[in-house]
Amino acid sequence: MNDASQHPAIRLFVDLLAVPAPPGREEQLAGVICDKLDGWGITHQVDPAGNVLVRIEGQEPEASLCCLAAHMDEIAVVVNRVEPDGTLRVERLGGLHPWKLGEGPIQILGDCETVLGIVSLGSGHVPGAASQVVTWQEARVLTGVSPERLAVAGVRPGSTAVPIREGRGPFFLGDATDPLVAAWTFDDRMGVVALLRLLETMTRESIRPRRPTLVAFTVHEEDGSFGAKALALREQPEVFIALDGCPMPPGAPLLLDGRPGVWSKDRLAPYDHRLLGALGAAARRAGTELQPVVYDTAASDASLVYAAGGAYRIACFGHVRDNSHGFEVSRLSVFDNVWRTLVEFVRGWED
Repeated sequence: MNDASQHPAIRLFVDLLAVPAPPGREEQLAGVICDKLDGWGITHQVDPAGNVLVRIEGQEPEASLCCLAAHMDEIAVVVNRVEPDGTLRVERLGGLHPWKLGEGPIQILGDCETVLGIVSLGSGHVPGAASQVVTWQEARVLTGVSPERLAVAGVRPGSTAVPIREGRGPFFLGDATDPLVAAWTFDDRMGVVALLRLLETMTRESIRPRRPTLVAFTVHEEDGSFGAKALALREQPEVFIALDGCPMPPGAPLLLDGRPGVWSKDRLAPYDHRLLGALGAAARRAGTELQPVVYDTAASDASLVYAAGGAYRIACFGHVRDNSHGFEVSRLSVFDNVWRTLVEFVRGWED
């Protein structure tokens, strides 16, 4: 496919990227997901936490439950103070650092209206500007309106904000046959894309897994995985598999070569070796292979659920991404390889 913008994964991604989804304000993205599922005739529900759920009967109804999950929320900032001139003070919500975001426009989601703001990191005309370190404590968000007008819009301490849609991408770099794809950010809309493509394929090809399966689009991953924890504690799956990207910190043995990554261990927990083996076998049947990686600072919906006692066995895999929690970059072919691996896993997993 020469026009990468028409790739099925990219077309879905663009639709999801059109709406903001900071933690606690995933409702617009959930609406887009529900519309996609309705269009494919897939029954779904939204639980009290805001998670979107699809329940799939297994060939063996008495077998234990498997949950496949991708989180809907994105990294953001949260307002912690409204200054007398209408300037906002903010702090990070999830792993969004000011050096990743830089100065530029953001949309502040008020209770009643969305307000445009500009992140300000201070003047460059100061001594030592070239070596200055900026944290969110020094940052301001300029709104140009009064506190009274912000109050009418419902902008208050606790309101969340993300970069505006314009300029988020995606952009395509390099070889047109398999380009690099860049966007702010893939985390974790591309996990959502993988599960949507899986559900569409299962419906079209009448694929039925052996185990009862719950496909979940979860809330609040970036600030504690609260949606996934509530879901797992209620549903009690034996297996919880997160679809999420694989970041590339210095020293990580990962390449942007189209192969997905699979988490072997993170800062909270080791991942189940039998599941890693089953996912690896599914990847090989799909014509690819998985790149294993260990993280000492990252965590996923799966490991946070495991740490909370919400599942017995966990796994996490997905696209490899450079520039994590920023303007992320992946190889276009990796999105098909994640999807195909998922299909093969659901179709053939016997463990």
